[in-house]
Amino acid sequence: MGNLVIIGAQWGDEGKGKIVDILAKDANIVVRYQGGSNAGHTVINERGTYIFHLIPSGILYRGTTCVIGNGVVVDPGALIEEMDRLQLLGIAFGKNFAVSQRAHMILPYHKAIDRASEQSKGSRKIGTTGRGIGPSYADKMARVGIRMGDLLNPALFRKKLEENLIEMNWFLERLYKVETFQVDKVFDQYMGYAERLKGYIVDTTTLLNRAISKDKTVLFEGAQGTHLDVDFGTYPFVTSSSSAAGGACTGTGVGPTMIDAAMGIAKAYTTRVGSGPFPTELTDEVGQGLQERGREFGSTTGRPRRCGWYDAVVVRHAVQVNGLTSLAVTKLDVLDGCKELKVCVGYRHEGVLYKEMPSDLDTLMQCEPVYQRMKGWTASTTGATTYKQLPAEAKRYLARIEELADCRIDMISTGSKRTETVTLRNPLKCSRRRPRS
Repeated sequence: MGNLVIIGAQWGDEGKGKIVDILAKDANIVVRYQGGSNAGHTVINERGTYIFHLIPSGILYRGTTCVIGNGVVVDPGALIEEMDRLQLLGIAFGKNFAVSQRAHMILPYHKAIDRASEQSKGSRKIGTTGRGIGPSYADKMARVGIRMGDLLNPALFRKKLEENLIEMNWFLERLYKVETFQVDKVFDQYMGYAERLKGYIVDTTTLLNRAISKDKTVLFEGAQGTHLDVDFGTYPFVTSSSSAAGGACTGTGVGPTMIDAAMGIAKAYTTRVGSGPFPTELTDEVGQGLQERGREFGSTTGRPRRCGWYDAVVVRHAVQVNGLTSLAVTKLDVLDGCKELKVCVGYRHEGVLYKEMPSDLDTLMQCEPVYQRMKGWTASTTGATTYKQLPAEAKRYLARIEELADCRIDMISTGSKRTETVTLRNPLKCSRRRPRS
């Protein structure tokens, strides 16, 4: 058994939660390494439907430890609310859960600035959720952030809060013309959070590295997707963190030589939430049909997802920047009944054919997709658990995806339930740990 990174190969919402849930039964630890409560993972099993925002999906297994790494920005109020909701559903929190002392916090002024800044952009909005993610990461890079560990030292927390509010209140009042915040009120609120969370706030970097040294298996859970990565995504229409596989190292303190493999999750078509380029987007009845059949609405925001044909250029880029060793293709069943399918194999712009994703945003916004047409299938794939059960046309479609990505497919999701999955190989068992001297 090896240590594996799970990362979205498109623009997020690929069904990572389900895949993590399936693999978590073979993992000792599941760690979330980036993002915040703007992400959402939905898991459906025999006990019901669970929606996660900050807590790793592996919390559903009693023998699995779940960790929120230092690369995550944590809204303590949202975290407590999620814990309370899961506890009502029978999920226990104790030694099986930990939050990094180094993880930066989201404070009320981050949310206020996020909303006000997005509103002021008008037509230039980037589609932020308004949950304070970007401003919290900005404070982290500006070296004025407040971390979860600071909650354990009330005097230090108050000092940092007082210093930050001088500047933040100025911005809120003078620049954005919105309500400001009082130190005492915010301090008291967060000390209440500290009382609830203090038992979980630990040095998770040491926890993870000690576990790996004892040959424990760690599953690294990414939020969002590769093309929302702040460096490798469609900047500036991206999230504010390193959602690509490299973020698993900086977001946990586990070195790259301790990670054995990376699996990319890709839908059998493509979706995107919010603004930004989307070359294969369908605005006709075909796109609407994908949205309806796939129930393409955000689990965190409820926002409708834009839908389009499968984009091999996007996934090939994800294979490259993440070093993907395998793929999981999800929502194959949504394509059931489509007489004809299209796969984007390249882009054309001003007479130039692009086989790789352009880094220039203006070029990408103006690209026209180059499609390969493929025959669809009428037989149902819903609930299929073996490769043999899939129609011949579906097998050809998957083979073409594999060929264009130059990356093998290990898993195929044929429905929302845990059991509705074809597992060709277990990526945890296929990965190889480097020998230690």
